[in-house]
Amino acid sequence: MTQRLMAVHAHPDDESSKGAATYAYYRSRGVEVMVVTCTGGERGDVLNEELAHRAMAERDLPGLRRQEMAAAQAIMGVDQRWLGYMDSGMASDDGTVPANSFADIPVEISTEPLVRLVRSFRPHVMVTYDENGGYPHPDHIRSHVIGVEAYAAAADPARYADAGEPWQVSKLYYERIMNSRRFTSLYELLTQHEPESPLIARIEEMRGWMQDRPYLGTTQVPAGEFFQARDDALRAHASQVAPDNPFFFWPNDLLQRAWPFEDYQLIDSKVETTMPETDLFAGIDAEGGAGA
Repeated sequence: MTQRLMAVHAHPDDESSKGAATYAYYRSRGVEVMVVTCTGGERGDVLNEELAHRAMAERDLPGLRRQEMAAAQAIMGVDQRWLGYMDSGMASDDGTVPANSFADIPVEISTEPLVRLVRSFRPHVMVTYDENGGYPHPDHIRSHVIGVEAYAAAADPARYADAGEPWQVSKLYYERIMNSRRFTSLYELLTQHEPESPLIARIEEMRGWMQDRPYLGTTQVPAGEFFQARDDALRAHASQVAPDNPFFFWPNDLLQRAWPFEDYQLIDSKVETTMPETDLFAGIDAEGGAGA
């Protein structure tokens, strides 16, 4: 059996900051990986002041972001599909988003193309965001909603009957990569071995942001060997990420010593598994588990 993983993301670049090392790790094991990008990132800003393709970004940001996505896709070695919705941008003060943008489309409509992809690709594992979207961007929250909806609907022959043969995904996970334990481990390693490191202040700041967030991970994927691939994929989204952005880029030798994992939370499983896990496919047998 060829194992298959589907990851549902809101914008091009989200897949690189929220799971790229995991995807590259599983590709090295022969797993088929599909990244689903719900929107084109049309309402994003240019966040790199030194962007080489500034003229194209000003003329055709959606086109540039597609080129960047293709470059990141090649680095990770994954398949990728666009769901085709318009970036909603951040909500207005009254909570509204632009008409016909992704977060404005009724859920029963925006779920249908994802169900089609699930039934066509037939993943054993699906990964998406939690109910807060990882952070409260309308498109991230809507990606969560349709991801959870598609996970359930794809297996139900009574729903979206024209969208292909039903398929039961075996396991659903939320991404939990940025977590308090990760930064505590980094802090402890540095204060013990490199107490003069300038990184300590940055880590203390990150720990402060996360101090009230409980650690919810159930599954640690040993993806440390692929942190460089993650960074390369993220830098491919040059309009969105400056090459030295301190929020994303940490010394990989430090990360590999302190926390050589990417973390996930198991939300639903149709197969038996034991916690904690070190594999998103734990419990899925050689016949395909619940999805066969």
